[in-house]
Amino acid sequence: MHIKKRLAAAALSLIASTSALAELKVGAVMASFDDNYLTYVREHMAAKAKADGVQLQFEDARNDVVKQLSQVESFISQKVDAIVVHPVDTAATRSITDAAVKAGIPLVYINRKPDDAKLPPGVVTVTSDDIEAGRLQMQFMADRMDGKGRIGILLGDLANNSTRGRTQGIKEVLAKYPGITVVEEQTGLWLRDKGMDLTSNWLLAGQQLNAILSNNDEMGIGAAMALRQAGRKDVLVGGSDGTPDGIAAVKRGLLAVSVFQDAKGQAEGSLDAALKMIAKQPVDQHLLIPYRLITADNVGEFQVATKR
Repeated sequence: MHIKKRLAAAALSLIASTSALAELKVGAVMASFDDNYLTYVREHMAAKAKADGVQLQFEDARNDVVKQLSQVESFISQKVDAIVVHPVDTAATRSITDAAVKAGIPLVYINRKPDDAKLPPGVVTVTSDDIEAGRLQMQFMADRMDGKGRIGILLGDLANNSTRGRTQGIKEVLAKYPGITVVEEQTGLWLRDKGMDLTSNWLLAGQQLNAILSNNDEMGIGAAMALRQAGRKDVLVGGSDGTPDGIAAVKRGLLAVSVFQDAKGQAEGSLDAALKMIAKQPVDQHLLIPYRLITADNVGEFQVATKR
């Protein structure tokens, strides 16, 4: 009889727990839906939320800092259980942080870490070390170039620290190779067409390049397309993120290298962190998802791992 009561109580507890989880609502504000990498982040986050029975609502800030803050404030007024933010400007997150903390709503920054040196309790980050991405990319290129040559760098959005971190990593490695000279360095705003246009302009200006290093795959693919149109197959191009398009570009030889940033790891890690904070469970304030190098030698492994 006692066993039956305990089983019944356990069943009721499980039902209550499942019901409580199903009622959880998480709001996610992305800097821009046009960012190809974020498309994969959103897909993985949505799949994780569905598997966990969590309501997940996305908003597109369209690279507008004011709009992003307004979207966060809207989620707060809706009394969501947690908020995930991919910040438009990593130097302009203080108002978002303050609003969420004041409302007592757990906040997770994904992919881009705020510039604020110290974040308050109730706020965590799930990111990757962008400096390491730049180091990995540049070291591979330096080895392929035998430590000498002329390079161009395609920068991401200058307002965010992913651009600064990846470029810093590139230049840390460059300091060891005085034979490699940076002859072009411009922002392509993370966009494929911008990478293509900038590279075309460099070529039309008569710039002699041995390699182009891009802060992401999209600009790198654009650069490779411009080079192919100009009949230049001798220029190495490196990307970063390891998106499915980037991985395919390595497979085809458009990109010599990419650096895998785990969209699934970041997506699932951010939602896990949010759910733990909702449940008042301990969570690391800064969770780092490691980068890995993608080359022609191991690209098949990444194609299998990222197959959707």
